[in-house]
Amino acid sequence: MKKRTIGGLLLALCLTFTGIVAGAQDVSAKKLNSANEAKQKALQKVKNPDYSHVSKDHDDGQVVYEVDLVKGNKKYEITYRAADGKMIDYSWEKVYVDPKAGQSLVSKDKCKTAANRKVKNGQLLSMKLKTDDGIDIYKVKMQKGKKSYTLKYHARTGGLIEYEWELKNSVSTGGSANNYIGINKAEQIAKKDVPGATLVKSKFEIDDGVPVYEVELIKGGLEYELTIHATTGAIIDRDIDD
Repeated sequence: MKKRTIGGLLLALCLTFTGIVAGAQDVSAKKLNSANEAKQKALQKVKNPDYSHVSKDHDDGQVVYEVDLVKGNKKYEITYRAADGKMIDYSWEKVYVDPKAGQSLVSKDKCKTAANRKVKNGQLLSMKLKTDDGIDIYKVKMQKGKKSYTLKYHARTGGLIEYEWELKNSVSTGGSANNYIGINKAEQIAKKDVPGATLVKSKFEIDDGVPVYEVELIKGGLEYELTIHATTGAIIDRDIDD
C-alpha cells in the first residue's frame, strides 16, 4: 500500500509538472514576437486585403502592433498587444461615402434600433447628429462589458459607415512605484468634476513626457475628456464636445 501510494504521488507530480510546462507553452504561443506574426493574425480577421501595413509602437512601455488594411471600400485598423497577442482595438471605416444631401434625414429611432442590433445587449450612452467632412452622420457611443463602442451612421441613408470598439483600460494603469494616483482615483476625480456623468473609458499614457490619465465621460448629450496628472491628480486639460 505504501509503495503504491508513493508511486501514485510521483505520477501525480509528473502530470502536474507536465501540465504547468504545457500551460507555459500555451501562454508563450500567444505572444507576438514580430510584426509579421501580427500581420498574419490580422489577415485571419480581414482575408485577402488589397493593401496591408504593420507598424510597431510603444504605449506606456508596452509593445503594440498596429495593422492597417484596405479591402474594397473599407479601411481597417487593428491593434494587438505584443505581450499576449490580445486585440485591444478594432475599427473600420468606408473610404468613400456619398453625401446624398438631397435625401431627408433618417430618424434617430431608426438609427438607435440599428445600433442596438449591431451591439446586442449594449448600453447606449449617447447619440447625436453632426456633420463630418460634409456628410451628416449620427455618432453613437455604446458600452458593453469591457468594450467601448463608437458607431457612425449615415444620417441620410441609415448605413453604417464607421465602426470601432476599444478595450477599456487596455494599457497599464501606471505603476505605484512612481507614486501615481492610480486609474481608479483618476476616475473618481473625473466623476467628481462632472457629477452624474457616465464613465466611457479611461487610460494611462505619457503625453509629451508627462504621465497622465485620460478619462472620457458622457452627460446630457455632452462628451467630456479630462486629462489628469498622474502624480498630482490635477485636471490639466478639459475638452467638451457637444
